This record gives sequence, structure tokens and C-alpha cells, in this order.
Amino acid sequence: MSMSSSVKTTIQGRMTRIERKDEAKRNAPASQKRRKPLNPTRWVILLLCLLLALIILSPLFLMVLNAFKTSQDYTQNGPLALPQELYFGGLINFWNATDFPIKFWNSLWISVVSALISVGLSLFNSYALGIGRVRGSSLIVALFMILTMLPGEGFIYPLFYMFNAVGMGNSQWTIVIICGIINMAFGTYLLSSVMSTFPKELLEAAQIDGAGRWRTLWNVVFPIMKSNCAVLFIFFFIWTWNEFYFSLIFLTSGDTQTIPLAIASLQGDRIMDVPTINAGSLISLIPAFVFFLLFQRTLTKGITAGAVK
Repeated sequence: MSMSSSVKTTIQGRMTRIERKDEAKRNAPASQKRRKPLNPTRWVILLLCLLLALIILSPLFLMVLNAFKTSQDYTQNGPLALPQELYFGGLINFWNATDFPIKFWNSLWISVVSALISVGLSLFNSYALGIGRVRGSSLIVALFMILTMLPGEGFIYPLFYMFNAVGMGNSQWTIVIICGIINMAFGTYLLSSVMSTFPKELLEAAQIDGAGRWRTLWNVVFPIMKSNCAVLFIFFFIWTWNEFYFSLIFLTSGDTQTIPLAIASLQGDRIMDVPTINAGSLISLIPAFVFFLLFQRTLTKGITAGAVK
């Protein structure tokens, strides 16, 4: 039996057992599916969860509420009042004042490329540390973890002079590299812990069939780890999309700046148009929100993949 057919048979066997368990749960009698009535303690916990959810979502409600007000309406009635009329001037002002299409494109490609680089490097590193069992892997993983905990202010000085020395002081690739490395450290730490529990039977089957390390990675490890990689890609995309500190330091011209910098540019020392800032925040939130909705199913599958395995 060839390597690929043997490994595929093993993987398909595991997937078949999982599908049978899911089907058994779906076909269970209604009496087994019937949920237990909520006792008072569960009602209290449910109400506390709803209250916590409302507190977390309250900034979003305020942003939507004030994005469609005029400046006069906001000044006279305050941030908690309903708008007297639906005013779209804030959205138009933000679009024109910040040259939004350019800022949107900059944020989009920086986030996508940085997330792809982070996930790719995380996969290679964790494969070596979690499955390859290199010497000192625990120390290396600890160093990666320390990198994720260091604040950006701790290494902005050497990064600033290093990138300026090589002519990348105002380049978007600077943000791609910095965010890619920082996110890669977190991804390596996370995937290494998952790969350390990888089923040894699959690796032994691949080794017996003569698969090399590269072929084992792409034909055996990656198909099982792709849900975890997809989750990391989603998180890395959103983190890079919201990145502000390094963009503020390195991106100095309007044609290279991202959406968070465009929103910050609307605030002056003595003038702040709150409805326009809320409108800009609402527009900038839409792409990330749509991205999250598109990959919500992948995110859920990736988070539960470890439990299923």
C-alpha cells in the first residue's frame, strides 16, 4: 500500500468515527435531547451573562448611535440621545477627508499578507518544535512566548533605526514584517502545544511508507491542522487590521497609512468632530466584521478541533 493511500485511510477512518458520533447525537430520541429545566442558579448566571454582553456591546451601540448625528445634535443632546434625523454627512465627510479607498486597500493587503506570513512561519516552527522534537524546544517556545509579552515600546528604538537604515522607514512592508514576526511568535507557541499531542500512529504510518519530513508535513500534518491554522489566520488578520502603534511610528505619508491612522487624523488639538469619528469607526469596522462573519464557521470548527481530536 502506498504512503498516501495508507495515511488517507487512517485519516478517513478517524473522520468516519467522528461523523458516526455526530449522526448518533442527531438521531438520538427526543427524550434524550430534552434539556433540563433551568434552576434559579442557572437563571442568575444567564442574567449575569446577558448583562456582561450588554456592557461589552455598549461601545458599539454608542458608536452606531452617534455616527448618524449632526455635530449640533450631538452637542445639544449628548451621546446617549437618539438622533433627531438620520444624517449621513459624517460618513461622507470621513470618506472624502481621509481618502478612504487608499486607506482601505493599505489596511487590507497589509493584514492579509502579514497573516499569511505569520501562519506559514508558525506552521513550520511548530512542526519542528512539536513533532521534530529539536533540542531545547521548551526554551525556544518560552522565548517565543516572551516575545509576545514584550510591549512594542521595548523594541521600537532599534526597529526604527534599522528600517530607516535600509530605506524602509515609510514602507508598508515594515508593518507586514513587524506584525508578521510578533504574531508568528504567538502562533508558534499555540501550534507547538497542539502538535506535541499529534497522533503518533499517523506519523509512524507515514514513516513506514517512506514519507520524508516535507511530505509528512503537507500530506499528514497540515490537513489535520488546517482548522487551527484558519483560526490563527482570522485572529492575525483582525489584530493587524487594528494595529496602530507601529503604523503611527513608521507610516508617515498619506498614501501609505492605514484606516486606524485615518481615524486618528480627524482629531486635532482643539477640534474634534465626534459624529465624523464615529462614522469613520463604523466604516472601518464593517470589513473586519464581514470577514469575521464569512469565516465564523471556520473559526468555530478550528476552536473545537482540539477537543474533537
